[in-house]
Amino acid sequence: MKALQEQAEKLTLSSRAFYNDKFPVFAERLTSMFGYDMVLPMNTGAEGVETALKLARKWGYVKKKISIDEAIIVSCCGCFHGRTLAAISMSCDNEAIRGFGPLLPGHLKVDFGDITALEKIFKESGDQIAGFLFEPIQGEAGVIIPPDGYLKAVRDLCSKYNILMIADEIQSGLARSGRMLASDWEEVRPDMVILGKALGGGVIPVSAVLADKEVMLCIQPGEHGSTFGGNPLASAVAIASLDVIRDEKLAERSAHLGEELRQHLFKIQQQFPNYVKEVRGRGLFNAVEFDKTALPVSAYDICLKMKERGILAKPTHDTIVRLTPPLSISSNELQEGSKALHDVLELDLPKMRKPKPADAPATPCHRCGRNLYG
Repeated sequence: MKALQEQAEKLTLSSRAFYNDKFPVFAERLTSMFGYDMVLPMNTGAEGVETALKLARKWGYVKKKISIDEAIIVSCCGCFHGRTLAAISMSCDNEAIRGFGPLLPGHLKVDFGDITALEKIFKESGDQIAGFLFEPIQGEAGVIIPPDGYLKAVRDLCSKYNILMIADEIQSGLARSGRMLASDWEEVRPDMVILGKALGGGVIPVSAVLADKEVMLCIQPGEHGSTFGGNPLASAVAIASLDVIRDEKLAERSAHLGEELRQHLFKIQQQFPNYVKEVRGRGLFNAVEFDKTALPVSAYDICLKMKERGILAKPTHDTIVRLTPPLSISSNELQEGSKALHDVLELDLPKMRKPKPADAPATPCHRCGRNLYG
């Protein structure tokens, strides 16, 4: 907030045609922190994804010599990369795509965590594939952790088939998973990294795409841009945010407190084995999945009851409650939050037995063909 206030009194926005004194500092800080040659700043996470897609396609045509207009991007079933037209064209969520067609061509799907399926797609269509865009931990899907070794195997396959490994770290990055990047859990270096959310410190929208010159310089002046991307106000806030994450060791803090939180959640699972199907997470990026057959209400109803007890959480897919508290949370607050969930299951749930609405007719996913509800 101090960085925001101080910069707002000096300069908030200048045209991208001119230099300002804040963006170069932000660019140097981000590239040196993550070890990439260059950064292209945007505002929202979805814009970061769009930027990465354009970069991947352009690299595919310029460097890999893919035939013009035939570049393919591979993404994962269950992914969430935003709600722009390009992002929903990769989605398996019928709710997200209904009424917004026609969707963009040039996309193939693969199951998240299935390295065999990924190699099969690379073998069959590798000459046309520019990039593999994926979340190292799937957030909207319910904090889905990949199998051990998956990220390294992805890196090896992308290198083997000359395909850009593009990590969407908008949710999972910047200390959320207990590492600066979720990709760091297997010590892999993607060709592109997309950052957002925490980059703005909860104050202002900031996103960025990191890549080396081999990829980034495929985009020529005038081919991509943003009025507000990299503006002095956002740059000043992002610098302060990165400094806080580094100086206050928030990645280490997230790893330690995440273990603590999961211990609380495992105890809840032991007390309510009929309700709690799984507890999973890394760092302060966690989820509790409930047994759909045993739970008398939806995860949304549980979140409403937690809200009444002073705890905000977010449901997904009817049966999953995601728990992603601030990295500044204390041990006592973690315990308080866990107790709220415990009390909802013990005290509120027995009173909440209401008939759930019948499932909607199953409809096939427009990408993977699976039967999905809604």
